[in-house]
Amino acid sequence: MRLQDKVAVVTGAASGMGKAIAILYAKEGAKVVVSDLTLEGAGATVAEITAIGGTATAVVADVSQEADVHKLIKAALNSYGTLDILVNNAGVMDNFAGIGDVTDELWDKVFAVNVTGVMRTTRQAMPTFLEKGAGVIVNIASVGGLYGSRAGAAYTASKHAVVGLTKNTAFQYAKLGIRCNGIAPGGVNTNIGASFKEPNEAGMAHAMAGANFNPRNGDPEEIANIALFLASDEASFVNGTIITADAGWTAY
Repeated sequence: MRLQDKVAVVTGAASGMGKAIAILYAKEGAKVVVSDLTLEGAGATVAEITAIGGTATAVVADVSQEADVHKLIKAALNSYGTLDILVNNAGVMDNFAGIGDVTDELWDKVFAVNVTGVMRTTRQAMPTFLEKGAGVIVNIASVGGLYGSRAGAAYTASKHAVVGLTKNTAFQYAKLGIRCNGIAPGGVNTNIGASFKEPNEAGMAHAMAGANFNPRNGDPEEIANIALFLASDEASFVNGTIITADAGWTAY
């Protein structure tokens, strides 16, 4: 029960890593606000949590919309009285297009979710964290945010931005009891591929050039274990770091 009596918000928690994190947090004693784009998706995760005796509530929210972000954090406070942990997991992929082929529409969509969404949820949670003098933020970045061409220009730039935002937040608020860390997964078995259509063939060929060096894909539960550590008191001295979880892919 490493998160006993903690309240956590997890975005993008209807499937994949977000779902695994929400369920594991609940098993470890947290009250979890499960956020996703549809009530059906978020509700299914809540149902799994309640079935194992956990406590959770579903909130429909599009993190690219400020009104939805406000509603999400307010729902946590109204439901459970406080907020201790924020997991920014919601994200979308691009279509692997290089900068010469990227469209404004794609660029704006990817940044709205992957970067602006992270900024807004964190900004909205900050008053509660500051009042408590405590708070934990876990941002799901990507090895695409550490290297140059694991995806297209938009996704790569967005995840680099998440890494920078993570480090800046960590240092700015370190003396105020707030920790902010990130996880950079490699290949993980999720449905993020469904968030894009019609991949750019040239861009994908470049992005996949190193795919044969990937030892294996991970499971969402493996990322959830790292998110649990970062949210727990065991990580009290860990701040502003990005933990790479990729089976050694980027060690080559």
